[in-house]
Amino acid sequence: MLDMKAIRQNPDYFRKLVALRKVKLDVDALLKADEEYRQLLACVEQERALANKYAAERNIEAAKQQKPKLAQLETKIAQKSQELRALSAMIPNDLSEDVPVGQDDTENVEIYKFGDTTPKGFKVLSHDELGTRLGILDIEKGTKISGRGFFYWLNDGLRLRNAVFAFTEDLLEKRGFEIMGTPLLTKEQALYITGYHPFIMDQEYNVKDWDLTMIGTSEQTIVPYHSGETLDADKLPLLYTAQTPCFRSESGAAGKANRGIFRVHQFYKQEQIIFCRPEDSEMMQLFCQRNIEDIMKSLEIPFRVVNVCVGDIAAPGYKKYDTEAWFPSQQTYKETHSNSNLSDFQARRANIKIKDKGTRSFAHTISSTAITERAVIALMENHQTKDGYIRIPKALQPYMGGQDVIIPHTRNKVRIENTFDDLRERIKMQKYTSFKEHMK
Repeated sequence: MLDMKAIRQNPDYFRKLVALRKVKLDVDALLKADEEYRQLLACVEQERALANKYAAERNIEAAKQQKPKLAQLETKIAQKSQELRALSAMIPNDLSEDVPVGQDDTENVEIYKFGDTTPKGFKVLSHDELGTRLGILDIEKGTKISGRGFFYWLNDGLRLRNAVFAFTEDLLEKRGFEIMGTPLLTKEQALYITGYHPFIMDQEYNVKDWDLTMIGTSEQTIVPYHSGETLDADKLPLLYTAQTPCFRSESGAAGKANRGIFRVHQFYKQEQIIFCRPEDSEMMQLFCQRNIEDIMKSLEIPFRVVNVCVGDIAAPGYKKYDTEAWFPSQQTYKETHSNSNLSDFQARRANIKIKDKGTRSFAHTISSTAITERAVIALMENHQTKDGYIRIPKALQPYMGGQDVIIPHTRNKVRIENTFDDLRERIKMQKYTSFKEHMK
């Protein structure tokens, strides 16, 4: 991350960076506020030194005259500090030298492809059509109960979703990740630490009358976990993973591209979060990318990886890879994973430092998707059969009791024998005034 010292030393570079990243920051106003703050700080320190001198000399009259002067300066510097803090909050991260220049996702650079995307030879149903026919997905009832952007997993659909996440969690645990269950609500400070505030504030569900927001990703609760701490370099990297519901109020455009449950307000996501030394962050990002690709290959989902361009990286990001699954119903790749190196951006905001042989520096953080429900619906489309069933990949079969295919769900009438006399007897044995007796 660029701190004020670096910005003062190379303001032209910073102006170009801000323009390229399309951040709404007045660089000249920032530099002016910084200069005025430092001048005020020097004045305050000078006046405090005088106040201390008068106190030591027991010069009561001089100390009395000094007090309002110092108070006035302290009020000014508090106001200037607030102005500088607001401007500084908009400082974006620097960028890795190999980030492609581009305006949006259409200019991301493809760097890898996996899997066969040859047409199947039959009409491929979209995941929502397929899920509805099989009785494993109900979007209509989700919309009826909660509104657009909500849905129900049913029967083998939920079992498939759970299997994908259980497989992912097992793989990550074997590779050294600690498993976490995090809060689903967080304070504003956590959103600032992770860089969602003030850059991304239009996708939140805020809890009325509380300083709490429903999380849009477990990154927002895992990264602040070590805020204000100094980490031992010998114990790094720290690897954490959590699967949580995520809530985002963003409203995707209607139409074929966002049909079904591709873009919704509530979804499950498993995250990879890493705290590491600055010199290791490039390697740790690649480690997360390898995990993503191994998971997708195990699920037998065709995908591609893109090196994300400047215009498609959020302000906190230093370098980013997106993994995009193939959706045969649309004959296109669509994003299912993002993998971001944040360098020291989040650690500076959270004051997370590393102690290494007597020296201290800010940690680096990696925030990467491990799996999402988008990958589950990509699996559904890619593994559908000519008969309209879903073939279950071998890697998931142990998590589904050996089941190898999903066929239409049949709701059988459940017969429950009336064998509950022992439970009724429990009530009869208790001595209390019943409602019937009370109402006589």
